[in-house]
Amino acid sequence: MSDDQLTLGVLGGMGPAATLEFLARLQAYTPAERDQDHIRVIADINPKAPDRNVPGSGAGNVLAEMAGALHGAGAEVLAMPCNTAHAHADLIQRASGLPLIDMIGLAAEAASQTGAVRAGVLGTKGALKLYREYLAARGMGLISLPPERQEAFMVTLYRIKAGDLGDDVTREMKGYAEELRKLGAEVLIAGCTEVPLVLADEDVKLELIDPGDLLARRCVAVCLRWEPLPHGVS
Repeated sequence: MSDDQLTLGVLGGMGPAATLEFLARLQAYTPAERDQDHIRVIADINPKAPDRNVPGSGAGNVLAEMAGALHGAGAEVLAMPCNTAHAHADLIQRASGLPLIDMIGLAAEAASQTGAVRAGVLGTKGALKLYREYLAARGMGLISLPPERQEAFMVTLYRIKAGDLGDDVTREMKGYAEELRKLGAEVLIAGCTEVPLVLADEDVKLELIDPGDLLARRCVAVCLRWEPLPHGVS
């Protein structure tokens, strides 16, 4: 295998378990016969980044600093396995001068390719806003949980972040997915990287799109130069 690979910088820690799952998939999807065939990855797993779900938390500035440091350490392209944090994608790219592989775009495009018209999204309010825009650009509608159920989803989400991956949490997440289906969703997007930690394909009655999995696959393709770099900053 050629040594002509790109070095990947990962803005991680949001949350830590989801980042480790992303890195494991990145390694698994890389065709390698020896250690040296794998992609060089520089990861900042920073769980101290402010909560992306709290307005005015300053998360964007911290992410920008992380991205700049990754560039300084040798990263040539960036990835961020956190849906909500993509609200700061432009700031991250400007601060680092590097392109960011767009996880939201990957998932929205995958949903569009299923032929569905309405996508159900399990995600934070910030992630839902992003997906609504990306799906609308592809002629698709977004189905979300009613307000009171969205609040319950966030409680479940923070339980996962606290390390609870038990049967009760899985049952709750399956329930949210089924609600979206009954509301008219034709495909389901796991719009938070914690969701696939407890929800698998066999747990839902719709096709389940995992943005983190798509991101890992695209990172391999880009870093091995099978696909071109995404559009970065000018």
